[in-house]
Amino acid sequence: MNRFKSALNSRIAGKIAAGLTVVVAGAYIVPRATSETEHVNKVLDQVLMAADTSSPGWDLANIDHARVDSWVSKFTTSPKLKPQFAIWLERKTKYEPMISAKLSARDMPQDLIYLAMIESGFNPTARSPKAAGGLWQFISETGQRYGLTVNRRLDERNHPDKATDAALAYLSDLHDRFGSWYLAAAAYNTGENRVGRLMRQVTGQEKGTDADYYRIADLLPRETREYVPMMIAAARIAKEPAKHGFGAEEEIAMAE
Repeated sequence: MNRFKSALNSRIAGKIAAGLTVVVAGAYIVPRATSETEHVNKVLDQVLMAADTSSPGWDLANIDHARVDSWVSKFTTSPKLKPQFAIWLERKTKYEPMISAKLSARDMPQDLIYLAMIESGFNPTARSPKAAGGLWQFISETGQRYGLTVNRRLDERNHPDKATDAALAYLSDLHDRFGSWYLAAAAYNTGENRVGRLMRQVTGQEKGTDADYYRIADLLPRETREYVPMMIAAARIAKEPAKHGFGAEEEIAMAE
């Protein structure tokens, strides 16, 4: 892996890396015929992931995909979604210090904050049609499993600090199981058993790489199929808001 990284720093290796990207893209289309092919695909995925995570200001893989581009476009041009995203950006400033500190304490990627962004828009009292609640949109059962009190008198899913502790503990467990933060995010959204079953079906094992998310994506429910692309799109915009038409005072005023 060190040889790959050293080579990628040279001009010649830059051309090689571009060629590898094309090959990796082809791997999603051409059926895997042998275990040897599977091994090659895994190696190429690791090369691609190393390049992605080296993007300045990123600690999750900034994976290019048409679904990511589509969500960037929706969040930045839709008359309904753009003002909504502006509100999310404004709320982010309130909760980011707390979430960032807890991520650092657990040595988890800072970019996981964008999971909360797409889950609730940083609204600690958000409620979904499926009765998920709070900043991290826990259903009652999962919230209670991770130490939150959820009853008629008290719902700690709506407590940003406690809900964040529970969410990060859950995500950490999911990452331990699947070996990838994007597979963990998919499992967070749709359930770990479903992701585990699909990973075994498609790759032969539960643990995988971030690229494996796209290998199973078409078999996931529609909401989960868009989940990681939404996270990456939200991160791209939030990291460079002015570039995407956000940040000006008039934009925030329009959102309110």
